[in-house]
Amino acid sequence: MRNLSNLALRGALLASAAAFAGVAAPQAAFAQEAAAAPDDAAAAQSIVVIGTRRTDRTVADSASPIDVISAADISSQPTANLLDSVRNLVPSFFVGQNSISDASTFVRAPSLRGLPGDQLLVMLNGKRYNRSALVQVYNGGDTGLSFGSQGPDISAIPAIAIKGLEVLRDGATAQYGSDAIAGVLNYGLRDNGGFELVGRYGQFYAGDGKSYQVAANAGLKSDRGFINVSGEYNNDGRTSRGVTRPIAARFAAENPSLADKLPFAPLPAQIWGNSPSEGWKAVVNAAYDVTDNSKIYAFGNFAHARAEQSFNFRSSYQGSSSFEYDDGSGTLKTGTIGGRNFFQAPYYQTQCPAGNPTCPAGGYVKDSNVFNLTSIYPGGFTPIFVGKTDQAIGTMGYKGKTDGGFTYDLSASLSRNSLDLSMYNSISPSFGKASQTSFEFGKLIQKEFDANLDLTYAVEAGLASPITFSGGAEFRRESYTSTEGDFQSYGAGPYAIAHDLYIQTAPGVYAPADEQTASYDPAASGYGGTSPKYAGTSHQKSYGVYVGAEADVTKQLTLGAAGRYEHYDSFGGRFVYKFNGIYHVTDEFALRGTVGSGFHAPTPGQNNTAVLTTNFLQGNSVQVGTFPVTSDVAQFFGAKALKPEKSTNFGVGFVFQPSSALTLTVDGYQIKVTDRIFISKAFVVSAANIAALPELASVGVGGNVQFFTNSLDIRTRGVDVVGSYRTDLAGGKLNLTLAYNYNRNKVTKFDANTLGDAQRSDAENLAPKHRLNLQGNWSMGAFSVGAAARYFGKWRVESDYPGQEFGAKVTADMDVSYTFMDNFKLTVGGNNIFNTKPDRIKASTSNPIYTLTGSTGDGQIYPRNGGPFGFNGGFWYVRASVKY
Repeated sequence: MRNLSNLALRGALLASAAAFAGVAAPQAAFAQEAAAAPDDAAAAQSIVVIGTRRTDRTVADSASPIDVISAADISSQPTANLLDSVRNLVPSFFVGQNSISDASTFVRAPSLRGLPGDQLLVMLNGKRYNRSALVQVYNGGDTGLSFGSQGPDISAIPAIAIKGLEVLRDGATAQYGSDAIAGVLNYGLRDNGGFELVGRYGQFYAGDGKSYQVAANAGLKSDRGFINVSGEYNNDGRTSRGVTRPIAARFAAENPSLADKLPFAPLPAQIWGNSPSEGWKAVVNAAYDVTDNSKIYAFGNFAHARAEQSFNFRSSYQGSSSFEYDDGSGTLKTGTIGGRNFFQAPYYQTQCPAGNPTCPAGGYVKDSNVFNLTSIYPGGFTPIFVGKTDQAIGTMGYKGKTDGGFTYDLSASLSRNSLDLSMYNSISPSFGKASQTSFEFGKLIQKEFDANLDLTYAVEAGLASPITFSGGAEFRRESYTSTEGDFQSYGAGPYAIAHDLYIQTAPGVYAPADEQTASYDPAASGYGGTSPKYAGTSHQKSYGVYVGAEADVTKQLTLGAAGRYEHYDSFGGRFVYKFNGIYHVTDEFALRGTVGSGFHAPTPGQNNTAVLTTNFLQGNSVQVGTFPVTSDVAQFFGAKALKPEKSTNFGVGFVFQPSSALTLTVDGYQIKVTDRIFISKAFVVSAANIAALPELASVGVGGNVQFFTNSLDIRTRGVDVVGSYRTDLAGGKLNLTLAYNYNRNKVTKFDANTLGDAQRSDAENLAPKHRLNLQGNWSMGAFSVGAAARYFGKWRVESDYPGQEFGAKVTADMDVSYTFMDNFKLTVGGNNIFNTKPDRIKASTSNPIYTLTGSTGDGQIYPRNGGPFGFNGGFWYVRASVKY
């Protein structure tokens, strides 16, 4: 029977290898097996593989601060998205809700310690996880901390596949390469045998956002190896926490027969809330012992998701109407709001006859042959932006240990992430009647290949422990591709410029009408596709080598050092270093510290992204173009070639463990980042600019141009406090965990010519400076009760709500579980059980509140990015599982 199991495992591993031939993922540094704590209380005693090359380090004696989050903690979160799960568990981790944020709604950018998502290294089983295809170019508070970044999308990883998560809260570029400036997330994958099936249903207190999740894990294991497969399906419904726009409410009141023609009727004409989404995720993890001291391993992650986002409402209201509003001055005022310009005038379609001297070429005849957009959208329209994300990453490797104690790990990886963008329920206004109503914008594709060799050897040198020497090499190749969109998605039609109108006075005779046709912005209304000029593929190659050494110099003192050199074909080489140490003053108390340097290399995506979108600034539609630094447009406004971001980090702290039941760690840190890659402030295009550079016509007069820049230096200072305690209570077992983070960002240097004041403020104030999590779990027999309180300090988002400070809030979660028949478990719980929401938007000159709707002009009540915990309110759920 054992031989049959081994044979099955060998066959399964070979089948996995064949499947991974087209994919396989990056960066070796950690061991293949990532340790996971069985519960929070035991985390301090868990062996860690992150932040060290040794195999005998625990959380309590690690020289660098590490959080170990168990699979139980992750799986207990009532969300299908790992971004939200980690945000709930790690106080220094921030991610916005991103309700209407263009493609940043589909791929949300997180932040650790106030730094952007691409300064956070993500790993699966100790191997580098690939970047998303999306570069974060949306201009606003939704992406303020990660503006301009291109980081991984961890939402593609199914929670049920995770054995444990290690969070290294320390710079680690010298150990693991580019990007590990803020720290590292290492997801260890399950390697167990057996079967588990989980189903969850829930919805928000408001009655919307119905959420379905089904997940399964199955494993086959023998004394020679294992194969473990995980899969998840999720379907999350739309939420709406805004109200309809004042102009939509007025249209419905004046045109009751057309009220049901408003988009989303009877819901608001545009939706502020979660976008409806559906998708699946899968992970395969396998290994087989070739000899007693070596193994071959393979693992992969595959995912697909589709989401639909409501863009801003385009009103068909004819003319304008007066509305009363409050601008915070204490006196109500009156102003006007009108319908969109392409609903206000007919499209004249009869062109001047060829060769007619009284009606020159290029002119149009003012007659009854007209097209009115209301014939398609009588109640106006709200474009629906669609994002389809696909993820494939796989790794294969061979690792082992010689009889002499020499360890080796050779691996190769390949990955592909793509984002397919489209839109329906819109128009390309400059094409008039010939306009499409749905558009394909093209695909964004990120591909990566990694090859790694990692080596260690322990040498006795008369110290308290052998010196563990480590070394290795890495080769990386990545490419970024933008495919061409539909012509009408980016191009200009005949109505992009104004044409003279003529009136027929007799057969074949025309006279000037002394007016012109209306002119409209090029491209689709809402978003612009990729033009042939900016479509294509760009590449980048790099190689790196590293060395390191760690040892217990005495029984009390442990020291470590690492150095790394990486060379990129795009900008050259960079050397980084790291030193760390821990000193055990007593058996219960230890001091630790780290110092190091790091860098983040600009990606092909950051160097070559071109995006055209429609933003609404104070209620006005504005075309915003983001252009590559090498483009004529960016060069026209002063862009320069991107340089790598550089960092230095310092950390000092202590570990207090008076008993096996109680652990407390306190760590202070400082991170300085120079030449931070950001996106410039908006440059307003004038008619003179277009005359000097005709390509600017794609943005239009009054449109905005922005580009990538190294115009920002930032300093981050903070403190992390993490404590855990376990005890017996009322006949059961109680586990308590406290996690607190204070984090303060300060922009120390900036280029005022390319960086705006609001951008600088968002980088400093978007995330709360104070975060506190207090979690507890009590269990007795078949029953368990979990509860959590989460404190979020004050925050601001100057780019969206100038002058307003959003107050501190506390949310609470609770769940009750019962296990029956040994293998079945039922959980009932709630997230944000007291239905806490962020402060409402205050009336101001920038965001007047309209009396008719009690909202801003675009229907907002709560801040659009949702703040640090979202604006959807309370959520209840029921989860059932079976496990063998």
